[in-house]
Amino acid sequence: MSTSRPHTPESSVPGSGSEPASGSTADSGSPSASGSGSGSRSGSGGAGSGAPAGGSAASGRAAREPRFPGGPAADPAGSHHERRIRSFQPRRSRVTTGQGDALQRLWPVWGLDIDGRDRLDLAAMFDGLPVVLEIGFGMGEATAAMAAADPATGILAVDVHTPGQGNLLGLAERNGLTNVRVANGDAIILLREQLAPGSLAGMRVYFPDPWPKKRHHKRRLIQPEFLTLAAGALKPGAVLHCATDWEPYADQMLEVLTAHPDFENTAEDGGFAPRPGFRPRTRFEGQGLDKGHIVRDLLFRRV
Repeated sequence: MSTSRPHTPESSVPGSGSEPASGSTADSGSPSASGSGSGSRSGSGGAGSGAPAGGSAASGRAAREPRFPGGPAADPAGSHHERRIRSFQPRRSRVTTGQGDALQRLWPVWGLDIDGRDRLDLAAMFDGLPVVLEIGFGMGEATAAMAAADPATGILAVDVHTPGQGNLLGLAERNGLTNVRVANGDAIILLREQLAPGSLAGMRVYFPDPWPKKRHHKRRLIQPEFLTLAAGALKPGAVLHCATDWEPYADQMLEVLTAHPDFENTAEDGGFAPRPGFRPRTRFEGQGLDKGHIVRDLLFRRV
């Protein structure tokens, strides 16, 4: 993604206490995807997110080793998966004391690394709830707000931004949210290797990195290959919900989704959809609207 923008709903779950990441870049990806989006362009599916920047040997080790014992791994899939063009850049930014505490205490309970090895039992993980996959959640405020508003739906939230992972875990604990799980790693590996066919009740990709330069368009997440993977994991009738404030990317999303045989547009006119009430309006989104940006929502049903 490009410059990351903290994802804070205007009316979010109380007790956030999050601190926006500073000086970071991010995304959620296509050839290789991972958590990013949900209004924030956060780092998705990479290793070493949240590690200190710098060219020293120590920073090199930090990119490979987990900073929090028992917490998210630096590169959960490791070398047993091929390296591909990734559509995200893991963010390296400061982890607050509260976020670090949440990672150490709650990751063993509500966190999981995407290692590409074992099929996930979503029914056991979410006590039989229908599960929506959110690819990219930034600092997690919108994810927590949606989880609080719909406790009958489980949210498997994927990202690689370590501060955001810790922040979402803390929000879940403070607000008694038992229907959220936080996954660390590449969402493409998750979809391809670890989710059973037809196991998802929905998918959300909010504000993924638009990769505005033409030579970087191949890094965009919403492309035919990704949609084929997504379709395999979605139940018939499940909705893939995308949102972006980058008009050229919105047009591309509409084009590739419309052309894909496994999806149909829920908008009667075949175009963009109004923002549904369950997607929180973020502070970043409001600032963009004040500047004249146009936010587009796309809701396509798995046929």
